[in-house]
Amino acid sequence: MSVARLTKTSFASGEIGPSMLGRIDLRAYENGARRLRNVVVLPSGGIKRRPGLARIAGLPGQARLIAFEFNTEQAYLLALCGGQMLVFRDGVQIANFATPWSAAQLKQVNWTQSADTLLVVHPDVPPQRITRTSHTSWTIAQWTFFEEKGVVQQPYHKFAADAATLTPSATTGTITLSASLDVFVAGHVGQRIRIVKKEATITAVAGPRSATAILAAGNALPDTNASTDWEEQALSALRGWPICVTFHQDRLVIGGSRDLPNRLWLSKSGDLFNFDLGTALDDEAIEFALLSDQVNAIRHVFSGRHLQVFTSGAEWMVTGDPLTPENVQLNRQTRIGSPSDRSVRPRDVDGATLFVGRGGRDLREFLFADSEQAYQATDLALLAQHLVLDPVALDYDPDDRLVHVVNADGSMATVTIYRAEQVTAWTRQTTTGAFRSLVVVSNATYLAVERAGQWSIECFDPTYSTDAAVKLAPAPAAATWQGLDHLNGIEVQILADGVPIGIAVPSGGQIAARGGRTNVEIGIGFVGEIEPLPPASPGSANMPRSVRLIEVTFKLLETRQLRVDTGSGFIDVPFRGLGDTFALDKAPPPFSGDKRIRALGWKRASIDPLWRIELPAPLPFTLLSATQEMKVNDR
Repeated sequence: MSVARLTKTSFASGEIGPSMLGRIDLRAYENGARRLRNVVVLPSGGIKRRPGLARIAGLPGQARLIAFEFNTEQAYLLALCGGQMLVFRDGVQIANFATPWSAAQLKQVNWTQSADTLLVVHPDVPPQRITRTSHTSWTIAQWTFFEEKGVVQQPYHKFAADAATLTPSATTGTITLSASLDVFVAGHVGQRIRIVKKEATITAVAGPRSATAILAAGNALPDTNASTDWEEQALSALRGWPICVTFHQDRLVIGGSRDLPNRLWLSKSGDLFNFDLGTALDDEAIEFALLSDQVNAIRHVFSGRHLQVFTSGAEWMVTGDPLTPENVQLNRQTRIGSPSDRSVRPRDVDGATLFVGRGGRDLREFLFADSEQAYQATDLALLAQHLVLDPVALDYDPDDRLVHVVNADGSMATVTIYRAEQVTAWTRQTTTGAFRSLVVVSNATYLAVERAGQWSIECFDPTYSTDAAVKLAPAPAAATWQGLDHLNGIEVQILADGVPIGIAVPSGGQIAARGGRTNVEIGIGFVGEIEPLPPASPGSANMPRSVRLIEVTFKLLETRQLRVDTGSGFIDVPFRGLGDTFALDKAPPPFSGDKRIRALGWKRASIDPLWRIELPAPLPFTLLSATQEMKVNDR
């Protein structure tokens, strides 16, 4: 039997999954935790209760959130809902306009931005161009490709067999096209077609082998001979629209379509809507397919150090400095794959591209290794896969170095990333209801939240301590506090001047006022939880057979609550000294320093922690380190 004193100075490995509890040999075990809920790990290694969520606005229903940042002074939050888009600036809705995407289509929507224009795509909807003309004036219209002399410079492709021929009945004007194989369907009406590089528009389809078309002015055919040199527009209602888009090296990049899922199109340099392949000059458009031993349906294209292509089965690097038709090179890097049933857009974090793996249980860091001149895809969630559950959205808050991952089950996993200090620390956030979408706009993290079938936008705010929270400045003599319609029927916590003064359940959008208070916050409470990993025997790679915790000392910073269970049930630790007094309507000063908690009783070694912290009150809490003194029996 021996007395051990172990000090945990860092939680930089975050919450460790249950499958890793036996790996006490890992460095992550030393800096990890058994359970971390509604807290975040600081880049320095400490743990802090997460901020509350300030209510911004209600939503008409299901939504995806989009950041639109024109510059540091002009940043907007866009809420894409079924059939409409809402525009917010500084938490205030300033515009609302109709859109062509249904609620069911939102999960497959992709977008990219350049200056004051947002390009939005979906494989079943014509691509749209959303333009900001002023703070309150926004327009939306379908893309138009560059057109010159009746010729539209858009991507083209021959979907029929290579041997299929078309025979025109004339060389100009309205012509009949006779096909050698079944080619035409009713959906071809209105589509463009090129025959021997000359362009025509199909006006009628008589059958699978016959159609009527009008040749564009100045596009006379050389003869009426049968030809295999023909193709139709690659992007259309018949063949499908773009899956994803981005900008790279002054080109617009289109990644895949419904019927051509593995194809890439790059526009002419400096001419974003011109996809004329021309004669393969350096500035002309580029087109190629991703061909390999497996299906590679493109899910995302991302402009990083190189043009990165994320497909359903692998990750690719497109190189060329600059990219030209002659020097473009395509190389497969890793074989992870991305989800195909939803769009989870990759994000850049300190030069690495974070993306969700196809299995939905990993978050990969796609990072170029100079030593190998290739990309690697490290799994950041390897030790905490139980927290990553089919992600539907992710984004990065650079101020706090937090990557938030919204899961399909409505929870949210948060990972603190600081590669220089080897910090990869996972925690889990929950709320009454479910998180559904996420975006970071000018370093403010906004979430679409669903509660009892109602959707709203909320924002992490360090000045708030509860969720769906509102702040009121009611008159001292007011009989009720109002403006709580979104909280009807939900138990809420009430703070006045930073002091919790009770709970209530709003009805009719109001609750009874409490004693003429002012500076009131009302919102939904949440509980923070911290549990350490089971201790290992000092100087050994073994678990002790039995342990008796003698004392645990918590080093705290600006903290006003501490509820601890050392094995005999939770106790609330007081923060006031014997000579301290304060009125109930005045917040006590925050505490910084050590709090020592005594403990009794032996415990058989198991996966259970020696102590637990619970944070039910809407009050600040920061833990810097924990020192546990214990008796250890290895026999």
